[in-house]
Amino acid sequence: MTSASAIETKLSRRSVLAGSAAAAGAFSFGFAVPFADEARAQGATPEINAWVVVQPDDKVVIRIARSEMGQGTLTGLAQLVAEELDCDWARVTTEYPTPGQNLARNRIWGNFSTGGSRGIRESHEYVRKGGAAARMMLVQAAAGEWKVPAAECSAAKGVITHKASGRSLRYGEVAAAAARLSPPAEVPLKDPKDWIIAGKPLKRLDTADKTTGKKIYGMDFKLPGMLNAAIKDCPVFGGKVKSFDAAKIKAMPGVKHVLPVGDSAVSVVADTWWQAKTALDALPIVWDEGEHAKVSSESIAAWLKEGLDAPQAAVGNQNGDVKAAIANAARVVEQVYAYPFQNHACMEVMNATALYTPERCEVWTPTQNGEAALAATAEASGLPLAKCEAYKIDLGGGFGRRGAVHDWVRQVVAIAKQVPGTPIKLIWSREEDMLHGRFHPVTQCKLTGALDKDGNLTGLHMRISGQSIVAGIFPQNIQNGRDPAVFQGLNPPGPEASIGYTIPNLLIDHAMRNPHVPPGFWRGVNLNQNTIYLECFIDELAHAAGKDPLEFRRALMKNHPKHLAVLNAVAEKAGWGSKAPDGIHRGICQTMGFGSYVAAVAEVSVSPEGKLKIHRIVAATDPGHAVNPAQIERQVEGSFVYGLSAALFGECTVKDGRIVEENFDAYPVMRLEDMPAVETVIVPSGGFWGGVGEPTIAVAAPAVLNAVFAATGKRVRTLPVKNADLRKA
Repeated sequence: MTSASAIETKLSRRSVLAGSAAAAGAFSFGFAVPFADEARAQGATPEINAWVVVQPDDKVVIRIARSEMGQGTLTGLAQLVAEELDCDWARVTTEYPTPGQNLARNRIWGNFSTGGSRGIRESHEYVRKGGAAARMMLVQAAAGEWKVPAAECSAAKGVITHKASGRSLRYGEVAAAAARLSPPAEVPLKDPKDWIIAGKPLKRLDTADKTTGKKIYGMDFKLPGMLNAAIKDCPVFGGKVKSFDAAKIKAMPGVKHVLPVGDSAVSVVADTWWQAKTALDALPIVWDEGEHAKVSSESIAAWLKEGLDAPQAAVGNQNGDVKAAIANAARVVEQVYAYPFQNHACMEVMNATALYTPERCEVWTPTQNGEAALAATAEASGLPLAKCEAYKIDLGGGFGRRGAVHDWVRQVVAIAKQVPGTPIKLIWSREEDMLHGRFHPVTQCKLTGALDKDGNLTGLHMRISGQSIVAGIFPQNIQNGRDPAVFQGLNPPGPEASIGYTIPNLLIDHAMRNPHVPPGFWRGVNLNQNTIYLECFIDELAHAAGKDPLEFRRALMKNHPKHLAVLNAVAEKAGWGSKAPDGIHRGICQTMGFGSYVAAVAEVSVSPEGKLKIHRIVAATDPGHAVNPAQIERQVEGSFVYGLSAALFGECTVKDGRIVEENFDAYPVMRLEDMPAVETVIVPSGGFWGGVGEPTIAVAAPAVLNAVFAATGKRVRTLPVKNADLRKA
């Protein structure tokens, strides 16, 4: 995949931003991000800068480079800009710039990638400065009209006031004059304690349109003269098409074309998608499945098991002498955990619409990374980037699937290239979406803990064996056999995904084993299984030492105050240490990832027949700053839906080289009747910016698994829980 930086260097010409608001007397402004000054110097656009448009009627359009997929980033970023802009929130709307516009203007909007809970935490400073610089320029324009010092003027809710004279002007009235000013060199930002828009539980900007059906998703998108395509790829990864008999289906209703797509897929193009799918299902296809057709879940598991004791492994975190600590321990505890392949299972399947001509190729698609979608469009079309464009559409679920890999975009362009001048909409069937995902990596983990005579943890060895996402997607980032992303939540002390315990002798290493099933960044990524491995094993060690799981953790966390703070907060809120209601049992855990600190307590019951009921989960999160507390609560709740679905049901198995689970009948997700009550404790400590959408997923499973042990005396060490016998030991 072409990187954003590579896209930038390949761009051969620059285009003017279409539909410039400035042409109508509006004012578009922002501030200097990387390349912005160069863009102005080259005259790439008549705008001063790019982040906000103020129209003559005082409507404020805030441009959002990150993608909205239900996580609330669009509203949160708009709040941060509007806060510094001091505009009227009721007049705010948003729009996406396109990646083509971004590149033509030397990436003035910066990074389009939306994943890893980075939407706000990586762009908060420059979007805030965009709003602040705009406010300063508007105030300066009004002061110039009044011929008074700007320092004598103030702005609030989109109105500039000169207190001494009582005069006022609306933003829309001075936008044109402000557009002629130079941006300020210094742009101070507000102290978060003074926020009046940011930091408040405001309603999301996109909810109303989603509720009424006004919002257009990729599957809704239409162009005049459009045809519809269905596709079928070889069900075994790495396999190819040997042959297909197009003559058998060409006379079927609506069928226009039967086309090869690459060397592994076939597509039918028809008037409607259902006609295309019906014909494709009837198409005789002979597959060359290749050597991977012999692979099964059992063979993969055996291969990973070998890695648990392999002599070679990449070290992720190490201190002291683990071997000696284990050898001299009063008691050694050792267990093996396992985590399966899992599907993203977005409710909206992969889809895109493409229009190709020899002169230009355009794609409209839900994407977590517009620049990556543009790169895929250019590579598949064979056209220069300057002759391509990718238009972002809100996502009906992303979870990482629509981020780093844009296979469906390459497919639709390959189809459209064979039907030039005709818009083609490609929609994957649910079965195609399930069979050809980019799966949560499969891993196993052997944990060996050393306890002294007093039950203190003196040594811990974690050996992870399994798949590397980075090796599968960005192999150039593997250095000396090490994938740093494998160690999420297990890193040395630092600002990202660090372990929350001080252990005198520690070794965490990884034996890489990459099956043919392609991996992908799956919401929460490696933090999910790593938190299960570590937090469930810490629980095992606590019980082996005869200690309360909370107190056992606290003894290891004296040097980790932020980890400890969320653990204490959730324990207090859940009533840890007090008697639970009859039949209810509790489990606790904590972790750090995506820049934030999180912890959870789960309350469960298990019937004599082994039926699990999760009654309540209390979650604490410290993201540093809380941009929209109500949205944080929703994200915590949503992350538990996703995390518990994975823990209880999520499993993709392999037989004859292919994924077995083709639809939701075999890959269930949480139903309302299974969902526990969720209580969220937000404890923002300030001083840093963490993520929200992903961290709390990781504490869903271990909190429940530890509670299951408290209820039954049984440890579930191989996920998902649906395969476990939970009848009391």
